[in-house]
Amino acid sequence: MLILNDISVRIAGRLLIDHASVTLPSGSKTGFVGRNGTGKSTLFRVITGELAPETGDFSMPKNTRIGQVAQEAPGTEDALIEIVLSADKERTALLAEAETATDPHRIADIHMRLADIDAHSAEARAGAILSGLGFDAEAQRRPASSFSGGWRMRVALAAVLFSEPDLLLLDEPTNYLDLEGTLWLEDYVRRYPHTVILISHDRDLLNSAVNSIMHLDQRKLTFWRGGYDQFERQRSEMIELQQKQRVKQEKQREHMEAFVERFRAKASKARQAQSRLKALQKLKPISAHINEHVQPFTFPDAEKKAASPIIALENADVGYAPGKPVLRDLSLRIDNDDRIALLGSNGNGKSTLAKLLGGRLKPETGGLTISPNLKVSFFAQHQLDDLIPEDNAIEHVRKLMPDQPEAKVRSHVARMGLSTEKMATPAKDLSGGEKARLLMGLATFHGPNLLILDEPTNHLDIDSREELVHALNGFNGAVILIAHDRHLIEATMDRLWLVRGGEVKPYDGDLEDYRSLVLSDSRSGGGGAKSANQAPKISKADQRRLAAQKREALKPLQKKINEADATVQKLTKKVEEMQAQLDDPELYGQDASRVTAITRDIAKAKAELANAEEKWMALSAEYETAMAG
Repeated sequence: MLILNDISVRIAGRLLIDHASVTLPSGSKTGFVGRNGTGKSTLFRVITGELAPETGDFSMPKNTRIGQVAQEAPGTEDALIEIVLSADKERTALLAEAETATDPHRIADIHMRLADIDAHSAEARAGAILSGLGFDAEAQRRPASSFSGGWRMRVALAAVLFSEPDLLLLDEPTNYLDLEGTLWLEDYVRRYPHTVILISHDRDLLNSAVNSIMHLDQRKLTFWRGGYDQFERQRSEMIELQQKQRVKQEKQREHMEAFVERFRAKASKARQAQSRLKALQKLKPISAHINEHVQPFTFPDAEKKAASPIIALENADVGYAPGKPVLRDLSLRIDNDDRIALLGSNGNGKSTLAKLLGGRLKPETGGLTISPNLKVSFFAQHQLDDLIPEDNAIEHVRKLMPDQPEAKVRSHVARMGLSTEKMATPAKDLSGGEKARLLMGLATFHGPNLLILDEPTNHLDIDSREELVHALNGFNGAVILIAHDRHLIEATMDRLWLVRGGEVKPYDGDLEDYRSLVLSDSRSGGGGAKSANQAPKISKADQRRLAAQKREALKPLQKKINEADATVQKLTKKVEEMQAQLDDPELYGQDASRVTAITRDIAKAKAELANAEEKWMALSAEYETAMAG
């Protein structure tokens, strides 16, 4: 159990967290959400001891091992498998000691402990994790220095997963993963045997991998049971109820103030007026919910519509070196209203195909036909480095509007979703999300017929991602999308193309079918291009029937979950009622032993509540595992 009590955190004079308290049950898988810049990563630094809180403290079981992804990716000459294996410090130390130990008793102890921690299967477990994150057997034997920074970050993630800490802290781990790695990680976190706190803006990940949500908003922390969609629904209902109560309280306050004002000087009503005045002083104001507005994305329409097909490829090969094509024999057609998501693990050629369609690569052989009026806009995360660090957004846009007045330039920047303050901020000082908005606005400035997006969501929070969904659905051109965000793909794309084994082919299944394929491949040590294009072996009807049979078999477990949930609700209400008594000033003018008794009862009820929540979490995890198995 992790208990954060009355935590306040301030960075560079800015208060990020203000007297916040929350309790996370042991074994919980908790998604940590909140707007970018609110202090989520900073709280991780508090939990790891890197940063001391201004007020409050936190507690967890003694000897809890905390693990998080290293900030610097390994770039040594060591093989990937060796880097991951070395993350288990105890195993590494025991194996080293076994080489030099001479005392028979100590040698026996070493080998007994190695057996206890399952050290002999370590290489297989490390290999399975690396495979799930996209490294085949050959890649696992290569030195880390031979991989790019993004791939090395995957190795750092593999290392912390292999060490299996008691408390696993993951801060936006999917930023350097593709869709396939994200699907694997989702499954891994869901089955992880210890406590996980996961900072993420990926809605599907937060719905599938976690069983609770911790929300940082207005400098406070709140804990919610369930996935992200359930949290969002419950929070909306709470805000609506809170607003109704606030309106009701304001009317009550106005009525009391009017009574006091009218009758406080009248002798016959003075006592009643004084009574209402005291009640007014005790009336705790219900805070108004501050709904922060998220700026929309705007993609201008093309001046002229391009005739279909806007791009046609016939038996084309494309690559970076003559005679060494990355993709072969491409025969594809893109029409002016196509919405196509590219599937396939990194390294198979998705970005190569995007560059070919965007005019950044030419086919080595074969035919390429482009519609005469075609305008293409290309957005990729690596282009963030193309922004001029010292120039602000206005200066970037002015270069595209040299003859326009300042007001029009600023108006265009505002439509990109940058506030007046951020317009004048140098690009180097903008957040990742703000840079992405600026770059996307610059890329689409001239009104494209075809929009190519390569991982557009990496620096966007959940609300901004939802605005991107609306913008793509409102765009009147064609879209090619590479993304690890399943919600974005499902909400905006109509077709799926699988890039695999040097080929690009339509994928007839949906993303759930593809998820099953990816997980099947990772568990079996790989699949193949042939299996990727086969139809699902089990029909949708059979899948629904099997799921119904599972639910029927798990009814007794579901009943226990419902009972545990009811206990949690009951204890939560009990704690709130006793806390309300303790907050009543009149209580302290009565018998002092009453205050002590209520305080003791609250502590007891909170302990019971924590145990009930842990039971609910354990039962829910058991149910989810059974349904997934």
